[in-house]
Amino acid sequence: MNPVRFAVVGTGWRTRFMLRLAAMAPEALESVAIVGRTPSRAHDALVESRRDAAPFSAHLHDRLPVAGLEQALALRPDFVVVAVPWEASPGVIRDVVSAGVPVLAETPPAPDLPGLRALWSDVGDSGLVQVAEQYTRMPGHAARLALLARGVIGAPHQVQLSSTHLYHAVSLIRTMLGSGSPVSGAGARVTARTFTAPMVDPLTPAGWVAPSGTVPEPQPRTTTVATLDLGHAGMGLYDFVDNQWWNPSLHRRIVIRGSHGEIADDSVLRFTADGPVESRIEHRRTGVDLSLEGNALFHSSFDGSVIYRNAWHGSRMSEDDLAVAQILLDMGLWARGEGPAPYPLAEGLWDHALSLAILESAETGRDVVVGDEAWG
Repeated sequence: MNPVRFAVVGTGWRTRFMLRLAAMAPEALESVAIVGRTPSRAHDALVESRRDAAPFSAHLHDRLPVAGLEQALALRPDFVVVAVPWEASPGVIRDVVSAGVPVLAETPPAPDLPGLRALWSDVGDSGLVQVAEQYTRMPGHAARLALLARGVIGAPHQVQLSSTHLYHAVSLIRTMLGSGSPVSGAGARVTARTFTAPMVDPLTPAGWVAPSGTVPEPQPRTTTVATLDLGHAGMGLYDFVDNQWWNPSLHRRIVIRGSHGEIADDSVLRFTADGPVESRIEHRRTGVDLSLEGNALFHSSFDGSVIYRNAWHGSRMSEDDLAVAQILLDMGLWARGEGPAPYPLAEGLWDHALSLAILESAETGRDVVVGDEAWG
């Protein structure tokens, strides 16, 4: 397979993230240009991505152009990634769509509900816009979705998630309730509240907050808890603590409850003709003990059957890396007409609309009902 070719608009950390992945898997991903308003920032992003990708930096083309949008499109990428701040994203998406080129928009594609509606009005009918929502492609979640698709716990009707925030969490809840096909958010009733308590928070994107050998003082941290009543599709329970992505003293949990049992993290309990049966999702990780295959996740299995296989084994990618690399590849295959749509714009708009409802309900203390929308 020829690698999928993409240009990136933006010079922030997300751009560096994707350039690093292209360096780590050049046989599958090829970055062709960086587009930025300030050439010096674009050059800095390229240099930093090379540093982050060591020892794979040799695969990042030394002459990867820092270009304007027209120059980047002239290189005929399969698609363009728009990784700019929220307020700038809709304008860039419109520009790329007007050129007839597929777009992978970072999350969320617009900052507020009027922005979501305006974006859909302008580009929704083009069929060219997908959203870079990668969480359903993380190995653990991909394995759980495979079990849901097999009907292992019957029809799912409840997802409880304490892991990631807002639109990412909403995406997982909707997709899992739909057993792989996301359900609509129209008519959802959202009830959210916040609670503040002292908690240690030892690690942030800037690094450890206290010297080694010491324990940081607890600081006020807010927990947001919300229920999403999606009607016949089921319900979601959202539980997120400030900085939960980074805080190593907090668990990340998921429970998916169905008509015949439930999945709790990697444990699967369901009722069969032989009575209640418990199994586990097992993850084969190489490089453990005397394994000389390299330190990586190889596959995930359930009752002796492989349900997720790491297509990027040997790349040294983290699980979040794997998910982003997969949606980049899926986007390129879709743009070439060789695969299904990875995450259509309408789904990303539902994710953010429901996220905005969580924020509104938490702020006002009242239920928020999400109305029907044009993208529904």
